[in-house]
This record gives sequence, C-alpha cells and structure tokens, in this order.
Amino acid sequence: MTLREHLRANITLALPVMLSQLGHVTMGVMDNVMIGRVGATPLAGASLANVIFNVLMLFGIGVSYAITPLIAEADGKQDKDGIVSVFRHGFLINVGLSFILILLVVLGKNLLYQINQPLEAVEEALPYLSIITFSLLPILIFQTFRQFADGLSLTYLSLVIMIAANVLNIILNYAFIYGNFGFEAMGLQGAGYATLTSRIFMAIALAVYVFYHHRLKVYRGIFKIGAYSKKTFNTLLNIGVPAGMQFIFEVAAFDFSAVMMGWLGTNTLAAHQIAINLATISYMTTSGLGAAAVIRIGNYIGKNDYKNVKASAYSLIGMALVIMLIWGFVFLLGRYWFPSLYINNAEVIQIAGPLLIIAGFFQLSDGMQVVCAGALRGLQDVKIPSLYIFISYWIIGLPLGYCLAFQSGMGAMGIWLGLLIGLTLVAIALFARLRNLMNKRAIEAEG
Repeated sequence: MTLREHLRANITLALPVMLSQLGHVTMGVMDNVMIGRVGATPLAGASLANVIFNVLMLFGIGVSYAITPLIAEADGKQDKDGIVSVFRHGFLINVGLSFILILLVVLGKNLLYQINQPLEAVEEALPYLSIITFSLLPILIFQTFRQFADGLSLTYLSLVIMIAANVLNIILNYAFIYGNFGFEAMGLQGAGYATLTSRIFMAIALAVYVFYHHRLKVYRGIFKIGAYSKKTFNTLLNIGVPAGMQFIFEVAAFDFSAVMMGWLGTNTLAAHQIAINLATISYMTTSGLGAAAVIRIGNYIGKNDYKNVKASAYSLIGMALVIMLIWGFVFLLGRYWFPSLYINNAEVIQIAGPLLIIAGFFQLSDGMQVVCAGALRGLQDVKIPSLYIFISYWIIGLPLGYCLAFQSGMGAMGIWLGLLIGLTLVAIALFARLRNLMNKRAIEAEG
C-alpha cells in the first residue's frame, strides 16, 4: 500500500472511533460544565469520586481491549468460528469483572475520608460515586460489543449509539441536576443518575444494533452460551489484564495527582478537574488512532504482512503528532477562555490557565504514546509496555511532581510538570519498544 492509501485507511477506521471517544468524553465534559454551574464544591466532589471510579472503570475497559486484536487477527485469517469464540469468552470475562469492580468500589469508597481531602468535597463525592458505580456493568457490556465491532472494522456502530447517548445524558442532566421537567433538583447526584441511565441505554442499544446488523448475522453464535475453553480465557486474560494494568498505572497517576491537588485546596482541585477534562478531549481524538493501530496491525498479522504492519504504525504516529500539535496551540491560546466555560470563579480560572499551558506542551508525547500503546496491543505485546508506564509515572513523574509542588513551592504547576515528564518518558520508551519489535518480527517472518 502507498502512504496515501495507508492514510485513507487510517482515517476510515479512526474517524468514527475518534468521534465516538469524543462523544464518551463529551458526556463527562457536559457533566462537569453543568455541575460547575452549581458551584466549585460539587465540581471538586466529582473529581474526587472519579479518583476511585475511573481507575477501576478503565482497568475494566483495558481488559476488554484484548478482544479487538484477537478478532482483527481472526478476521485477517477469515476465521469466523474464532471471532465468535473470542467474543463469547470476552463477554463472560467482562460481565464477571464488572461485578468484582462494583464490589471493590462499594467496599473502598469511604477511603476518600482518609486521604486528607476537603470534607465538603468528600460529602458531595460519596453519594455520586455510589450511583455511578453501578454503571460499570453496562459500560463493560457496551465495551464487549464495541471491541467486537471494532475488530471487524465496523467502527461506526459505537459512534451512532454514542451520539444518541450524549443527547439523552444532556437532557437528563438538565432535568436531574437543576430540577426541570417536574423533577427535583438533585445537583451532583442528578448527574450520577443521568450518567447511569445513559450508560444502560448504550449497552442495550449496541447489543440490539449488533444483533440486527445485516453484516453481522453470520456471527449470531456470539449470543449463545456454553462450550467454553480454558485456553481462550487464558489468551484473553494474558492480553487483557496487562492492558488493564496499563490503564491503572496511567489513570491512577493522574488520579493521584488530583489527590495532591486536593491538598492544595478546593479551588485548586476544581481547576485541576477542568484542565484534566480538557486534556482528556484531545487524548480521545488520538485514542481513535490508537484503536485503528490495534485493528490494522492485528489484521496484517493475520495475513503475515509485516511490511504493512510497519507502514500502518508509522503513518498513524505521524497523524497523531500533527493532530496533537494543533491541540497544543488550541490549549495555549484558550487557556483562560476554556475554564470560563466551566465555572464563574476567578480564582479557579486563574489556577487552571497555567495548567493548560503545560497541557499544551505534553500533547505531542500524549499522542505518540497512545498510538504506540495501541500498536503494541495489536502485536499482542502488553507486559513490557505496562512496566514502562509504571516506571515513568510512579517511579519518576509523580515523585518529581510532589517534590516540585510541595518542597520547591511550585504548587499545582509542579504536579503538572511531573506529569509532563512522565508522559514524555512513556512516549519515548513505547516508541523504541514498538520500532524494535516490528523490526524483529519482520526479520523472523522473512526468515
């Protein structure tokens, strides 16, 4: 394939995923914007609740990511029975995991009282966390069907559902948060009920969509139960658990940075929530390219075509760098305007502005690392990348951020500089790993 053909294939696969991921983030953005209108304390409460919830949710999503490369590889081999088997085993793993994660949140949510956070923010966070915890089951059911469709290159299916879910979430937020359409005003708890309802809708809608989709009728066997294989469970878990740990190491690092922000006060925590929310939007655009990397590389591996494995990976990395360079300039130019969309609090806006300058600088690193991580998942290489992520954030980035913030007196800026350094180290390490592994696999295939 030529470079133009690779770019076209990348866009065809990645654009629906980008828009779908943006839709997923938009749900959180609208929650934060609408909660922010209630006040800084509910916004800080949402940030604290997500310290626990996001880590476990994204671990579950990471485990579900094992489905896509295996289905893409089976699709490259035209192995329909293999595709059905991967889905059925993946579905059982994800449903079982969702109940374990819900139990962990229920048992561990009161830890928020033990991490030296503003009491008023904790009191707001706990009821909200109790509500959104139960959305873990529909999230992982949705993810199972989504990874199945993505692995077959039908990336637009989840986009259609996500658009509808966002519309529903905004309407329900308007009703539940502020007390419209005859409902009682529930504030942050209302946002929790809106999110839970929207995620239940997403799971049911995508399952029905897949069942009736004309191209997927040959895979109706995915809805059957029984005849499971220990080998297939092990294959999925050997990819999924390390992939989930990657998310824990990365997302927990950002969540722990929120804990450190809470030590600096409610307004600082609210500013961090705004800045991280905006940075998540840019991340999700390139996460679409990371998803495309999993699909394209897995498919080429099924065809034993390592020349195009390398070409697709490098073209996706190039696209990510261009997109994130643009995002960097957007954050720099709008560093005070964007926070004003969330909250009418001058102190919060003044704290958030400099954080967005740092966010602008780490866009290139963020774009490279998400595509490299996706490409490595496509190569079914997840254990060593997990180690790189742990070292970069938890051994280097976070301790350095703590020292800069509390010992050098840099405050919030110091914490975010630590995150910038951690992200940059991850990007460099994953790119080196990907390049070496692709070269090694290509030589082995030729030999």
